[in-house]
Amino acid sequence: MSIKFLLNGEAVELIDGSPTVTLLDWLRETRAMTGTKEGCNEGDCGACTVMVTDASGAKALNACILFLPQLHGKAIRTVEGFSSPDGALHPVQAAMVEHHGSQCGFCTPGFIGSMVTAHRNGRDDFDDALAGNLCRCTGYAPIIRAAKAAASEDVPDWVQDIAPEVSASALSPETSDELAAWYEANPNGTLVAGATDVGLWVTKQLRELTDIAFLHRCRDLQRIEDQGDHLKIGAGVTMAQLHPVLKECHPSYAEMVRRYGSEQVRQAATIGGNIANGSPIGDNPPALIALGATLHLRKGATRREMPIEAFFISYGQQDRKAGELVEGVTIPKHADAMRCYKLSKRFDQDISAVCGCFNIEISRGVVTNARIVFGGMAGIPMRAEKTEEALIGQAWNEDNIDLAASMMAIDFTPLSDMRASAEYRLLTAQNMLRRYFAELSGMQVSVLEVKA
Repeated sequence: MSIKFLLNGEAVELIDGSPTVTLLDWLRETRAMTGTKEGCNEGDCGACTVMVTDASGAKALNACILFLPQLHGKAIRTVEGFSSPDGALHPVQAAMVEHHGSQCGFCTPGFIGSMVTAHRNGRDDFDDALAGNLCRCTGYAPIIRAAKAAASEDVPDWVQDIAPEVSASALSPETSDELAAWYEANPNGTLVAGATDVGLWVTKQLRELTDIAFLHRCRDLQRIEDQGDHLKIGAGVTMAQLHPVLKECHPSYAEMVRRYGSEQVRQAATIGGNIANGSPIGDNPPALIALGATLHLRKGATRREMPIEAFFISYGQQDRKAGELVEGVTIPKHADAMRCYKLSKRFDQDISAVCGCFNIEISRGVVTNARIVFGGMAGIPMRAEKTEEALIGQAWNEDNIDLAASMMAIDFTPLSDMRASAEYRLLTAQNMLRRYFAELSGMQVSVLEVKA
């Protein structure tokens, strides 16, 4: 195994290393570069944020769950490389000093990583760009002021890295054909796309992984194809790639994706990974089921497809054969009544306690079709079938909404855990249906819109 990348402008080649060593551990333990901090070690706090550049541009990523093979053919900038070779500060570093944006300094390298990346990409949505970086010292106000102050400054030449040209890596297939052939021959192997989930298997569960294939070089899985009335989304499409597309056709779904993890997580996490891991609290499956999406699977040269709701059988069990991979998903481009509601303890960067997605068709005041789907209410993302039945054929009014909401107690028997009690989950799911009715009736229902 040979891995080649640029580190702060320096060419690096690693040979015969472990494929599950993270960039964070390698930086701190092998290179003695301790500026990049270890905080949560699971991709939540942002203290380890670095800038990673490849042919698709610059991204802020969490080094703590970024495996070294994922860096092949890329350029990495850490906090040690954000200032110039002669010591001149990057504009965001200078602005952080001027606006007193740092106190204890532990979180600062990660903030600088996110800010340098946003600055290079010309972004001004600083609240989103920095939502994945946690600070409890100065607070966010001086940091946001620093980001705004630096926004008009030119991007320094020294951070405009060009990723090196490299040959294929043994662990990183170049096409989905190569990947499918490898997975069929290694059905017990582990597929790693963004590592936002698998990374925690290593850093938190201390699992030893063998037979690994990294999917980030399979460019044909990273396409979104416009098929007229439908979009076919490759399994390797990241949340960051998907978000602007969804804003055009499914804005409510897009708003949920904006709250999916953090900027660092959205730049790495893929839609295929979120589907394939089968989590009952994954945010994409409820939306995809509500849209009536079609899932595409592949084993070797054999392909099959199914309604995505049929993929989820029970907790931890999906309709996926050994050596079979998720290749993509197809969704309709139009669903005007589609709405998604994500409930979590924190507004940004948190796992859903309940995620509800609604797609109800109404003709002349009568419900003609309904797809109501929840995550966090059962062992799998699941439709509220009795609730749907109670609505179809009935007048679209508040009394019938209340009657249908009562049927959720038959549809679901949620669990109590650290995120929410069973009673709270049921009540909030019922209230999401009422919120949906209110929104379609023209009321403002978002906490971001309602004002005193």
